[in-house]
Amino acid sequence: MNKFLTIALEAARESEKVILEYFDESGVSVEMKSDNSPVTVADKKAEHVIHEVVRSYFPDHGFLGEETEESDTNSEYTWIVDPIDGTRNYSHGIPIFDTQIALMKGEELILGVSNAPALRELLYAEKGKGAYCNDAKIHVSSVQDIDKAFISFGGIRHFEQKKLTVGLVSLANAVNGDHGFGDFWSYTLVARGSMDIMVDPKVNIWDVAALTVILEEAGGVMTDTAGGPITKKVQSVIASNGILHARALSCFN
Repeated sequence: MNKFLTIALEAARESEKVILEYFDESGVSVEMKSDNSPVTVADKKAEHVIHEVVRSYFPDHGFLGEETEESDTNSEYTWIVDPIDGTRNYSHGIPIFDTQIALMKGEELILGVSNAPALRELLYAEKGKGAYCNDAKIHVSSVQDIDKAFISFGGIRHFEQKKLTVGLVSLANAVNGDHGFGDFWSYTLVARGSMDIMVDPKVNIWDVAALTVILEEAGGVMTDTAGGPITKKVQSVIASNGILHARALSCFN
């Protein structure tokens, strides 16, 4: 485990303390941002904690968080952070939320951490070193036939807004089962081999940066819905076990 991953895990542990402090079944108050996405005091405080931990070790690194503008854009390394992915779940007392911390070197994602404290699931990966859940190595499924696949997907209204609804219905009609879990958990289920495909029509880079490394190191594939690579400008994604990726892409292209 290199120093980057050690610090990412430390930042995840420190932010977890803040997140769990505010989490309970009665929920937490929410503000709506200008893009109509929710934010809580826990999001802001957790991101601040992560920023402080990272900067204490790597003061010259860039930082891009969901709640902050990108800084030090000329740095070779950029940390990409979503303090609480699944804020709507979190604010309603639903335990399906996580913290995502990724590291990008140049234009390449090289490290990812996904910490879901209420589910007690900590996933992490370094480029070229495999993916792990609670320190056990994980791998995507070996399902080869689309009619045996299980899929998940993001918000239905976003498929409609992006004019991708026909593609989703086509894919859903072809598979064995579909479940709209949304957010980070669907990606981690694909990485662990419990599901085979995840389609999300509306994302930002902080939603998927860490998950991209984890899923690819688990043997899967992550692209945008046109089949392009995951970059800072990504807006929609398909994640799969790799075997079924071309078939999934064909439904949207």
